[in-house]
Amino acid sequence: MTIRATLGAVAAWTCLLASQAAAQALPEFKDELFAYPEVLSSVDGNDYRVIDYDEMRDINERDDIPERRVDGRYISTGIRRVQQDLVAKTPAGEVRHFAVGAPQNANLIVIYLHGQGGSRKQGVDDFTFGGNFNRIKNLVAMAGGVYLSPDFSDFEEKGADEIAALISLYGTAAPRAPVFVACGSMGGALCWRLARDEDMAKRLGGLLLLGSLWDDGFLSSTAFKRKVPVLLAQGSRDKVFPVERTEEFYRAIRAKSPGYPVRLVRFETGSHGTPIRMIDWRETINWMLSTGK
Repeated sequence: MTIRATLGAVAAWTCLLASQAAAQALPEFKDELFAYPEVLSSVDGNDYRVIDYDEMRDINERDDIPERRVDGRYISTGIRRVQQDLVAKTPAGEVRHFAVGAPQNANLIVIYLHGQGGSRKQGVDDFTFGGNFNRIKNLVAMAGGVYLSPDFSDFEEKGADEIAALISLYGTAAPRAPVFVACGSMGGALCWRLARDEDMAKRLGGLLLLGSLWDDGFLSSTAFKRKVPVLLAQGSRDKVFPVERTEEFYRAIRAKSPGYPVRLVRFETGSHGTPIRMIDWRETINWMLSTGK
């Protein structure tokens, strides 16, 4: 289906959801189930928190089938009524993607970029990663926004061009909507490329790096100059992108620009995929909205 074909089909139900929440801010949705476990330590006014993570509790007790199917309490699959598998025709080529919510005059746009070996299907899977993708779909739709999970060609220039074109397309239908880009693992390479793009940086409401890489070049990017909020979430036992390097990057941002809106959430004993499972979408995006960007 094309993007235009979805507008009438989802408008009524999304309006009903949006009426339950103030514009832009993400409303409550299963907060008691997705709240962070115990905070083991914090510094920098809670901007850097170490969160207790326990695999037995946070995977085995949460999932009916560990890592494959979450307990039904964590999800609400009615959101599929406003989920569409689409092909966007853009100047960068056709971009296949899922869209959840109503694109027209959306209050906010949230886009998830998968890592190596992933696809657009990962970001809309209701049952994996502890139901956390189901939660962000519901949160965004309830706030009157649109959530996107696209395919892309690579993690370099071509992929970045495709994502920028997709954002521009949806931005045209929602010119006042801030854009929040969440990047899992290698998807972070696209986050940092978008941060250097002057046109894209003007639209960004925040960047969420989930078990992802760092980019020292961000410190001279357009997004950095605009103080676009950044959330870094990392497992302490991540063997792909070591948490120590992420911590160095966090400190570099704060040193370069004291007071910069950056947060680091370290999941103690967590692995590479832990941040995608454990990130509190609502807390993070509402914090980013509160910065006024």
